[in-house]
Amino acid sequence: MTFIAIVDGAITTVALPSIARQFGLTTAALDGVVVIYPVCLAMAIPSSAWLVERCGAKRVLLVALAAFLASSLLCGTAAGLGPLVAYRAVQGLSAGVLFPASSALLLHTFSAAEQVRLSRYMIVPQQIAPAAAPILGGLLVDHLSWRWVFYVNAPVGVPALLFGALFLTGHRGRGAGRFDLTGLLLTASALGTVMFGVCEGPERGWTSAPVTVALAVGTVLTAAAVAFELRTAEPLLKLRLFADRLFRDTNLINFLGLVPIFGALYLTPLFLQERLGRTALESGTSTFPEAFGVLLTVQLAGVLYARVGPRLIVGCGMAGVSAVLLLFAGCDAHTGLWTVRAYMFLLGLAMGGVFMPTMVASVATIDRADLSQASTLNTVVRQTGGAFAPAAVTTALVLGTPAAAAAHPPVGAYQHAYVVLAAIAAVTAVFAFTLPDGAARAAAGGVTRHRSLPVRRREEAVRSSEAAH
Repeated sequence: MTFIAIVDGAITTVALPSIARQFGLTTAALDGVVVIYPVCLAMAIPSSAWLVERCGAKRVLLVALAAFLASSLLCGTAAGLGPLVAYRAVQGLSAGVLFPASSALLLHTFSAAEQVRLSRYMIVPQQIAPAAAPILGGLLVDHLSWRWVFYVNAPVGVPALLFGALFLTGHRGRGAGRFDLTGLLLTASALGTVMFGVCEGPERGWTSAPVTVALAVGTVLTAAAVAFELRTAEPLLKLRLFADRLFRDTNLINFLGLVPIFGALYLTPLFLQERLGRTALESGTSTFPEAFGVLLTVQLAGVLYARVGPRLIVGCGMAGVSAVLLLFAGCDAHTGLWTVRAYMFLLGLAMGGVFMPTMVASVATIDRADLSQASTLNTVVRQTGGAFAPAAVTTALVLGTPAAAAAHPPVGAYQHAYVVLAAIAAVTAVFAFTLPDGAARAAAGGVTRHRSLPVRRREEAVRSSEAAH
C-alpha cells in the first residue's frame, strides 16, 4: 500500500513529456498534474485521525486504498488535461488519508519492541519505491505508454486490497467526538496553500506573485489554525501533543533532517543530468544504491535500538549524512558514475539511522488513545519537511549561480547546494544528540515484547468485556 502511494507521487514526472505530446501542450502547462497531488494530500491529512477513530483504521485504510486505485485507473483513461488533474486530485486526497491510517493501524496493533522489529521489513517498500520510480517510469513510458504509469498501480494495489480485507485486524478506535469543521477548513487551507507555495516556488520563482501570496496567506492561516486548535476541546489536530518533549523533538528532527536527505535525492539526479551529461536511466541507476544502504543500516538499528537508544543512532546517522554531503560537494565535471554510486550508498547507510528510530521513539510516551492523532501529526511533519527539500535546493542553487548563468547553474552552484544541505544535517545531528530517549529505550525493551500479539488481544478483550459489565 505504501509502495504504490510513494511511487505514484514520484513516477508521474517521468511521463510529463509524453503526456504533453499527446495532449498537444507544453510540459510547463502540465505543472498542475504534478502540484495537485501534494496539495490535495496535505489537505486530506488533518481529517484522517478523526476518520480512524470514527470508522476504524482498517475500514479507512481499505476505502482510501480503493479510492486511490480507482482514481489511478481513471488517470490512465483521461482524454485531456482537465480530467487528468481532477483524477490526480482524488489520488492526492486518498493518499492523504492512506498514509496516516496505515501508520495508526501499525501503532495500535504492535508494541514499541514489535514496531522496531517490523520496521526492519517495513522500510523496504518505503526505500525501494522512490528509488525505483524513475527507472520504472522510464521503462513504462518508453516501451508501453504514459498511461501505464497509472495502470501499474492495479497489479500491486488490488492484491494488497484483498489481503487487507481478509487478514488485517480491525481497530474500532475510542469513538470520535464532534467533528471539528472549523479546524478542518483552517488546517486544510493552511497546509494546501503552503504546499502550493513551496512546490511552485522552484518553478515560478520565489518572488512571483502567486508564490508570495500563497506563502503569505498560508502563514496567516497556519497561525490561525494553531491558535484555534489549541483552544478547542476536541480539535481535529491535537497540537497539544507537541508539549511532550520526546514527541516534539523527534518531529523537529524529522522536519529538519528530511530537508538535507530528500534535498540530496533531488539534487543528485539534476547534477548527473545537467552537469555530467548523463541520461535519465544512468541517473536513476546511480541514485538507486542509496536504497541498499538504508536497508542495511535499518537492520543494524533494529538490533541496537533498545540497547543504545535512538539518540545515539539518530545523532550518528545525521552526522553521517552531513559527512557524505560534504563528499558530494567535492564532485566536479570529471566525477565518475561509480564514485557517485559509492557516495549514494554511503548516504543510504547514514539515512538508515534516522527514519526508523525517530518514528518509533516519537510515540513512546504518547497515550494509546492519542496514537491516531500522533500518527496524523507525524505525517504532516514528514510531508512538509519533504516538500521543503526541493525548495531549499533550488534556493541554494540560485544563490550559488552568477546572474549571467541563471538558466544553467555551474558546478560550483551544485557544490554550494551540497554544502548548505550538509550544514543543515550537521545542525540536526547536534540537536539529535540532546534527545531524551530514556522512555523510548524502556518501551522498546519492556515486558510487552515477551507477550505475543494474540495474548495481548485476549487480555484487551477481557478488559473490554469486564468494562461492559
